[in-house]
Amino acid sequence: MVRRTVAWVVAVVLLVEALGIGALNWFLGVVVERQKMSMAGLDPHLMSMSSKIGGVVFGLYFALCALVALLVAVRDRAPAGFGRVVLISAAVVHGLLGAFAWGLVGPTAFVAMVVVLALLVLLLVSYDRDGGPAEAAPGGSGGTGDPRGADEPVDASAAPAGEPAAGRPAEPQDGDDEPRDAVPERLTRPVPTAP
Repeated sequence: MVRRTVAWVVAVVLLVEALGIGALNWFLGVVVERQKMSMAGLDPHLMSMSSKIGGVVFGLYFALCALVALLVAVRDRAPAGFGRVVLISAAVVHGLLGAFAWGLVGPTAFVAMVVVLALLVLLLVSYDRDGGPAEAAPGGSGGTGDPRGADEPVDASAAPAGEPAAGRPAEPQDGDDEPRDAVPERLTRPVPTAP
């Protein structure tokens, strides 16, 4: 399955990114502290600590995104609820990082961010439709007839559509004057989801 492979790739890429971002910010914090660098009169220790804290926070955030993608890959189910929100936010962050990377780093970093963004979007949309057969719809007749479930009792005295029932006058019923679809509505089974 392509979507499961995409989920594994996204999990690995995000985990590598989490480690890379965390290590880079920690390294920058150490350099600032050892060189006693200051920007606009800020305390070097404060700058160093903020860089380290930022690295840890972003590293944990990307590790959480990698965990959600890993759960999607292992369970082969769509992300739901909080997990879906986390992956959407990761896609937005990579879009913004790509926009900044083009101006600050160059086109290579931009392409890398866009590739990760494309993988995240592919992961999110590949699980939107189940693609399973309509015949497997629970309680339905496979989308070929009555949309009522098989468990529903059928009224034996009910006449076919358009004909009055025995003993009842032919009165217009609610909805008789509204147009109806020529094709019966197909039922689809619900897609299982994972966090």
